[in-house]
Amino acid sequence: MGDACHRTRPLTRQSLGYIALVVRDYDEAIAFYVNTLGFRLVEDTYIPAQDKRWVLVAPPGATDSRLLLARAANDEQATRVGNQTGGRVAFFLHTDDFWRDHALYSSRGVVFVREPKLEPYGTVAVFQDLYGNLWDLLQLHVAGDANGC
Repeated sequence: MGDACHRTRPLTRQSLGYIALVVRDYDEAIAFYVNTLGFRLVEDTYIPAQDKRWVLVAPPGATDSRLLLARAANDEQATRVGNQTGGRVAFFLHTDDFWRDHALYSSRGVVFVREPKLEPYGTVAVFQDLYGNLWDLLQLHVAGDANGC
């Protein structure tokens, strides 16, 4: 029965919409993501009933995904600020021009903890956000381009 049902249903399109990032303060997080990384502020709405803000930012050109800047609401959440993944890279920022973005971020004081490296899948470097979360800046190779240029 399960197979027959799945064959008659149209395929569902899914995507990641929002990824929550626990932050210490809305305004300092907005300043970093918008002013330093060049993300755009998609929404900043105050929710009085919960005394919080709904803050969404997105990298330039992003159409589906958004980063939800979620202020830590208690002591336990505050312990996660800057280390949501136990020291692993948590976020992967794809770019169409690695060297442009690497130079821009470096000029704006972004700390790179792993220098640029050419990997089989693309060019990558690891940077920290304002809280210490680790991000890959990544330009994937275009199929058929051995140099990734």
